[in-house]
Amino acid sequence: MNEIPNCPKCNSEYGYEDGSLIVCPECAHEWQLDDNTSKEDESVVKDSNGNILASGDSVILTKNLKVKGSTSDLKKGTKVKNIRLVDSDHNIDCWIDGYGSMALKSEFVKKG
Repeated sequence: MNEIPNCPKCNSEYGYEDGSLIVCPECAHEWQLDDNTSKEDESVVKDSNGNILASGDSVILTKNLKVKGSTSDLKKGTKVKNIRLVDSDHNIDCWIDGYGSMALKSEFVKKG
């Protein structure tokens, strides 16, 4: 019998095979047995078009975004230079002229 590894998300030992996937019954995470995923792979940040972003890149907003505490919005097409990637739900930290320090989600930008 094949040795099924512990779940990479929650470290549960109760994973089972479901076709070509391994399924964790505790956290519902699915992965392939030959997957060599690492923390580096999980921290890849992609823009709205699927391009991989890196710290120092320039991005362009793909939609108007409301700014909490401000009466004006960030307009679609605004270019943001020298972004910094962080590990949080808003995975881009940046400085936008006229607004200051901002946290953006990568799903609302494209590489530019």
